[in-house]
Amino acid sequence: MSYVSCALRAAAPRRLPAPWRSPRPFSSATGPTAKKSVPYQKTLKEEGSGSGEPSQPPPSSAEVVVVGGGSLGCQTTYHLVKQGVTNVVLLERDRLTSGTTWHTAGLLWQLRPSDVEVELLAHTRDVVSRELPAETGLHTGWVENGGLFIASNKQRLDEYKRLMSLGKVYGVESYVLTPSQTKDLYPLMNIDDLYGTLYVPKDGTMDPAGTCSTLARAATARGATIIENCPVTGIQVRADDFGVKRVYAVETAHGTIQTPCVVNCAGVWARALGRLAGVHVPLVGMHHAYVVTERIEGIQNMPNVRDHDASVYLRLQGDALSVGGYESNPIFWEEVSEKFAFGLFDLDWDVFTQHIEGAMNRVPVLEKTGIKSTVCGPESFTADHKPLMGEAPEVRGFFLGCGFNSAGMMLGGGCGRELAHWIIHGRPEKDMYGYDIRQVTLAAPGPRFHHSLTDNNRWIRERSHESYAKNYSVVFPHDEPLAGRNVRKDPLHEELLRQGCVFQERHGWERPGWFSPGGAAPVLDYDYYGAYGQERHKDYTYNRLLGDEYTFDFPPHHDIIKNECLTCRNALALFDMSYFGKFYLVGPEATKAANWLFTADVSKAPGSTVYTCMLNKRGGVESDLTVSRISPGDPASPLAPAFEGDGYYLAIGGAVAQHNWSHITAVLQDMKFQCKLLDCSEELGMMSIQGPLSRVVLQEVLDTDLSNEAFPFSTHKLATAAGCTVRAMRLSFVGEMGWELHVPKADCVKVYQAVMQAGARHGITNAGYRAIDSLSIEKGYRHWHADLRPDDTPLESGLAFTCKLKSNIPFLGREAVEAQKAKGIFRRLVCFTTEEKVPMFGLEAVWRDGKVVGHIRRADFGFAIDKTIAYGYIRDPAGGPVSLDFVKSGSYELERMGVTYPARAHTKSPFDPDNKRVKGFY
Repeated sequence: MSYVSCALRAAAPRRLPAPWRSPRPFSSATGPTAKKSVPYQKTLKEEGSGSGEPSQPPPSSAEVVVVGGGSLGCQTTYHLVKQGVTNVVLLERDRLTSGTTWHTAGLLWQLRPSDVEVELLAHTRDVVSRELPAETGLHTGWVENGGLFIASNKQRLDEYKRLMSLGKVYGVESYVLTPSQTKDLYPLMNIDDLYGTLYVPKDGTMDPAGTCSTLARAATARGATIIENCPVTGIQVRADDFGVKRVYAVETAHGTIQTPCVVNCAGVWARALGRLAGVHVPLVGMHHAYVVTERIEGIQNMPNVRDHDASVYLRLQGDALSVGGYESNPIFWEEVSEKFAFGLFDLDWDVFTQHIEGAMNRVPVLEKTGIKSTVCGPESFTADHKPLMGEAPEVRGFFLGCGFNSAGMMLGGGCGRELAHWIIHGRPEKDMYGYDIRQVTLAAPGPRFHHSLTDNNRWIRERSHESYAKNYSVVFPHDEPLAGRNVRKDPLHEELLRQGCVFQERHGWERPGWFSPGGAAPVLDYDYYGAYGQERHKDYTYNRLLGDEYTFDFPPHHDIIKNECLTCRNALALFDMSYFGKFYLVGPEATKAANWLFTADVSKAPGSTVYTCMLNKRGGVESDLTVSRISPGDPASPLAPAFEGDGYYLAIGGAVAQHNWSHITAVLQDMKFQCKLLDCSEELGMMSIQGPLSRVVLQEVLDTDLSNEAFPFSTHKLATAAGCTVRAMRLSFVGEMGWELHVPKADCVKVYQAVMQAGARHGITNAGYRAIDSLSIEKGYRHWHADLRPDDTPLESGLAFTCKLKSNIPFLGREAVEAQKAKGIFRRLVCFTTEEKVPMFGLEAVWRDGKVVGHIRRADFGFAIDKTIAYGYIRDPAGGPVSLDFVKSGSYELERMGVTYPARAHTKSPFDPDNKRVKGFY
């Protein structure tokens, strides 16, 4: 029999006397000799698996073909037929679950630091614990034994308290326990180093075979066709009359199925399946492991445990435990085998050792407990540890549901339902933006991964490693990746780096975060945290500055950001916003397309700039952006391109630029508008000069009159700055008078230096996005994908003024907005401030008159008003509409980490509510 302690000694011979030392001690008689086997009583592996004969012949056609019979494939198929699409075919090359699902640990934790993921997990739990048993009469294998999160320090317990507060919004029962209370709950646990724990009684575990076989039974009963032993050999793609590539058919070893829609749920094998259609799927395969112990007396009915600081989990397995986690040196599966089915790798004990140490520390009885079996199988991981979902931008009708980072079981129900809705209606019901594959692969900037990144195997490998190794790390508000940096730099990067810029990374771009008075803090090449024999960086200033902010209190650089903000409010600041997306919509039907795409009336005279939204069919906000009407220019100029017909210049927040590109492109294709979308994001830099002294300074630099009469708010014109042609726009994202300068990249440094020189005697400062976050929330400006998402409408978010409802011009989503206006608004975005200066970051619960009515989406500190500011959507617990009177009449508290703070609700921005400053009236 192998023992856990023996495994530890065998994997770490340096600690043992000479007789234990051997090149591969885990294969010796005295080392771990546990067999490779999953701990489930039932699997779907049979003697005839992979026999070559399909379980039934493929049909000649189908509405949807799902490829991959694991958790996501089965859940997506089930939810498709449940939502009314009965002609669905699921193809599995071997047997259901045979890829990565069959060996999964099957844990389900209800609380995560994301409101959307809490909702997705809740649906999975509902499917396996209630829905499927009621529908089929079968038990899925769901075990509700609870979950226990371990905290060994204050920051970790603070994170758990944040989760507890969010759980109250969704009715997830949870409790923060003291070490002694934890010992009462789990007597076998060592509590000597505990700071506290979070206990969630209704967490549990899923059985992969039981869940997937029950899903298959329910799906086939509703009309789905499930075919095993039927590998896909090709995907036919054809271009339509407008040159748009679309799925046409799926080829298998046993026949071709004509279909307009394929769903790639192939897990680790998703990259190979994507290649058949010309779709890039940026994920990597890794070995992921756990061991199963022998029987442990007294472990029965104990909750599952996640000790994040030790990077280990302990899953209850009847009267034993499964022990696994996320190590800092995972093994990449370099050559993914097409024939790998119901397979397991040999466990590398040298890699797995760290989990043994953490597990024995937490449950000391493990030191004398035998190891019954090892489970080391393949899993797919992505560069940001988020799944890949939605319609691929390269081929219409090709959908992804893969890259689940070993969370495919617990996210499967929620994501399967959203993916089904996506396929049927063109959009998911929930905000799945963070998972959307459309943010990945087009040749325009994207908030997840730019094409220059996904084509870069080194970048994918680095980022996937860091995401894996940091999976159990505390999710701090201002953390940044160290892997895959310096891929995309704007023209001012070196100039700002010398001035102490601490950069943030957004989809490959290095954008200014804040400016350190301590000097340059360059981001260095990735050192893999010392894994794989890499030497860790010493005296790494950037990493040290990040580490200083690992807190849920005000960060140590709070006063530095305060200075950037107040200098902008009282004098002026320059913001480098060059990573913004910059697109041109041009052509004979550009105005027709603009009228349909944008909620506001943008078909004004050249020189006008309009703030507007774009919506989906359900009236949800897909984007907010500025649209400027332009005249034709020089074919070689990125500032004013040549075109026939009409032209519009679109400036879009860089983190969401690809989302905008994808949305606009899909609409242009679907509506068949005769116009083009051009990307000039890389060719143009952008700097924003904001503050009461911005006019005085810029008047020295620009050759045009900047007076209110000559250059009013929301207008733009070409001008000369330091001998260079620029497009000047009078706009503000911080609530001050100011101008944006859109500059050809070759001229950016020259224009920047001219502005800084002119502003020096007026106290100009560099400022970054941390300041923008504070200044914009203080003014009440929205951040898309924070307080504004695709499941929020303009009426709910206070942006009704962007909708041309008084005109008769149709626009995408108009009918949904008008219907909501007639019916009433049942949730509303509200601004809150607290008198107590307490840091908030989002996910805090909102209480009204003693009842939870919502949660905070976005929060920051407003330095001009000297208060914490938070925005969140609230509902009426009684189910009625949320009017302004309802907002004003309540008594509010915001709950942060289990503590409530009195709050005041505002129906207008608490800073400059009359918008005088942006118009130059101080």
